[in-house]
Amino acid sequence: MTIGHWIDGQPVTPSGEGAQPVYNPATGEVIARLGLGTQADVDRGVASALAASARWAQVPVGKRAAVLFRFRELLVESTDALAALVSREHGKVVSDARGEIARGLEVVEFACGVPQLLQGAFSDQAATDIDVYSVREPLGVVVGITPFNFPVMVPLWMSPVAIATGNAFILKPSERDPSASLFLAELWQRAGLPDGVFTVLQGDKTVVDGLLHHPDVAAVSFVGSTPVARYIHATASANGKRVQALGGAKNHGVVLADADLDDAVNHLVAAAYGAAGERCMALPVVLVEESVAEVLVEKLAHRAKDIRVTAGDQPGADMGPVITPAAKERIERIITSAQEQGATLVVDGRGYVVEGYENGFFVGPTLIDHVAVTQEVYREEIFGPVLDVLRVGGLDEAIAIINANPYGNGTAVFTSSGEAARTFRRSVHVGMIGVNVPIPVPVAWHSFGGWKDSLFGESHVYGPEGITFYTRGKVVTERWPHRAAPVAAPAFHFSGDAQK
Repeated sequence: MTIGHWIDGQPVTPSGEGAQPVYNPATGEVIARLGLGTQADVDRGVASALAASARWAQVPVGKRAAVLFRFRELLVESTDALAALVSREHGKVVSDARGEIARGLEVVEFACGVPQLLQGAFSDQAATDIDVYSVREPLGVVVGITPFNFPVMVPLWMSPVAIATGNAFILKPSERDPSASLFLAELWQRAGLPDGVFTVLQGDKTVVDGLLHHPDVAAVSFVGSTPVARYIHATASANGKRVQALGGAKNHGVVLADADLDDAVNHLVAAAYGAAGERCMALPVVLVEESVAEVLVEKLAHRAKDIRVTAGDQPGADMGPVITPAAKERIERIITSAQEQGATLVVDGRGYVVEGYENGFFVGPTLIDHVAVTQEVYREEIFGPVLDVLRVGGLDEAIAIINANPYGNGTAVFTSSGEAARTFRRSVHVGMIGVNVPIPVPVAWHSFGGWKDSLFGESHVYGPEGITFYTRGKVVTERWPHRAAPVAAPAFHFSGDAQK
């Protein structure tokens, strides 16, 4: 089976001959081939989206909202089927896949309120007989370039807001798990979205560069690694496009001595090993006060060893495989480097084999103690089931380590002290902060985004900033001159003699 594009409301086979394998990470089998798009495909997709955007922008906002409501219902009805598809191509357990759909659904529900979200401002009698009002209008054709780790959630962070505000949206999904994008395209069509308003272009850098340089693309949203985010931002900006580019992360959890350690351990294990650590909001680093470090590490090790690792669709699965053989090899190499550089390997996930899935891309939960900030295992974004433990003297040292890190995506503190929590949230240079919450992803009516090397561009994703990103302001200053009353024609009166 070859996976292709979705253009103008129908599947389209890529025009080029390039293709690459799509794996089932649990079995190691090639389950499909992904057709790689060409510049001709990009031109065709953008042309379709451009024509559709002009028509869609004129659709009343209430009717746009009605399509969003219907899409929301279809997404709920299709959750099980979509979650199974995500688990098959990504490898995450089905419950995790359902969770990402639920978080995406939250943004759809936010976008359903677009009639209120697009209300403008009006100033009556700003000057004598003059009124001033402002409105926000769609940009036209906008693009979302999304990562493999959330093939449903991240497209749903972007597309509902872009579409609700009157734009046509082009999705360039990851090559590693592309089928969810076509599933979403079919749901949009069934919801009544006009053809061309949602487009899927499959491919690699050729397609990405084609979109970044295309003169009819107005804006680009991206989530992925920092080097690529930096490239996307620079290239699209140089071509006059609006850009939001979210990069990598190295999120830290801080456990203070006054924390509920059992509660912290439960959250840290879920945040570090859930989805095999392939989350931009995972917590792969814990900074723990030295006085409770031994106890915490012992508890973490016990819990890590109890995690059931198997194929994501198996009952009782806690963690599935990583996405590709290359990812497995890289993660295991970094674990080895930690041991070589002096860290203590408490739980070793290298060489993990699951019975019945011997060819799968599995890495077991890994716990590494006595990690130093100079070691590769700390410096690199591992994107795997690896938890680093760094021992610190207290809150001030933990904050200094976090602020010295080049990333600023998310962080969390576990404490029973309101004073410590307040000091932490006011002092760390990070965009999203949790207090006794390990993965502080904001709800849809706020916005998602980090600081430093975790964000390029000014705008965060979805929420109020998403509405602003996908629209541009227009201000009207209006006066209606008073019309003078018409002058009546003179009346003529005739004398009796004149009438003779």
